[in-house]
Amino acid sequence: MKNIETCEGEIIHEDTVKAVKATFPADEVLFDLSDFYKIFGDTTRVKILYALDKSDLCVCDISSLLGMSISAVSHQLKTLRDSDLVRTRREGKVVYYSLADEHVKSILECGFEHILEKE
Repeated sequence: MKNIETCEGEIIHEDTVKAVKATFPADEVLFDLSDFYKIFGDTTRVKILYALDKSDLCVCDISSLLGMSISAVSHQLKTLRDSDLVRTRREGKVVYYSLADEHVKSILECGFEHILEKE
């Protein structure tokens, strides 16, 4: 078990605590942020997001890429759409999925950068 350093005394830096507390968003916002990050807690969804970071893809493409059923991929895409992480674009009969915006791309790429810097 790692040794966690703690204060040797019970000194509270009231000015610092007060300043930080003043910046806290409402609990509802923090709950929404927590839920947002939970979406990234599923490996399949992360794989889909990674693939969409590289190219717009249809459900069949993603299904083939991940070796999953179209139904399973569609279920995950619905979760990602409901969380505003992906968007759709129709071309004729084909619906293509892409990352919703640059924020999603940045979050995904920053996460990979952080993980890979440990290696």
